[in-house]
Amino acid sequence: MKIIFDLRNTGLGNQGGSATLVNCANTLFKLGYEVYVVDSMKNQHTWTPLLAKHMINKLPDADVIIATGYQSVRATVKAPTRCGVKFHYIRAWETWQMSEQAIVKNILQQPTIKIVNGIGLQKKLKSCNIDSKIIRPGYDFEDFYLQTKRNNQTIILGGVYRTGKFAHIKRTDWILRAATRIKKKIKNVELWMFGTESNPNYSVIDKYFRSPSKEDKQYFYNMIDIFLAPTKQEGLHMPPAESMLTETAVVGTNAELSGMQDYLIHEKTGLVSDNNFQSFSTNVEKLVINKNFRKRLGVNGRMKILDIGDRKSNMKKMVEYFEEYL
Repeated sequence: MKIIFDLRNTGLGNQGGSATLVNCANTLFKLGYEVYVVDSMKNQHTWTPLLAKHMINKLPDADVIIATGYQSVRATVKAPTRCGVKFHYIRAWETWQMSEQAIVKNILQQPTIKIVNGIGLQKKLKSCNIDSKIIRPGYDFEDFYLQTKRNNQTIILGGVYRTGKFAHIKRTDWILRAATRIKKKIKNVELWMFGTESNPNYSVIDKYFRSPSKEDKQYFYNMIDIFLAPTKQEGLHMPPAESMLTETAVVGTNAELSGMQDYLIHEKTGLVSDNNFQSFSTNVEKLVINKNFRKRLGVNGRMKILDIGDRKSNMKKMVEYFEEYL
């Protein structure tokens, strides 16, 4: 099977969405499929080497062509029939690109077969009368696993730091405010964060990892006790799930697009707060003061992510779905 990932007008950069596409393409390549990443520019993603062939504005013959970011949809729809059946792998609700009304008209109503990466997005599309198939990208079991026993003397909170247009989506301020509040009440609590931005130098952040490697993330996840994930607009939120592979307890919210409905089950695999800061902060504090509860959620959380599967098993599901249309 020949597969095209269409990234024209979107491109590859150093961020989570690009990393997911590179890992998907690489996994399919390792499974023996002929994979092309068609771009409008040079590959600017440096975190992970791309094994699939990278092409600039040249479309080979293929069995399947997949639109990726919203800006690539128009190009995919216009691709010649020799490029194969047209799919769209929807991994976010990209209101930073266009309004919801425009998303429905310019993205959802276009003649592509919709694949989504999680339950939240599937429900969102269904509310717009659009059917979709859930195919998750899978996880890197070989990179993230329980490696060290956590320090019982210090409770370390962890989270993702973002600024600019994504800060309100990740709700970075909730993490900072929750940590500040808890530190005033409870001794020996630290906050560690990672992100692509420069070190914010906030006093509440005890350690910051800029553009961490997989090895850095493995260390980060193994050191923190609780991952704070108040995000409100994700497809499938990857960092909390990666952290759960190291038996970290996670606190999320019941926001419509929290991106964690697939794996975060309240009081079973993590804590799911109401969609407000007070509830979120209260749930974080519950885990700070209850070691046994944290440990139980961490163990259960790891089992849940293992059940979802690695990248190889999930990409096999994607190919099986493609075959239904060939």
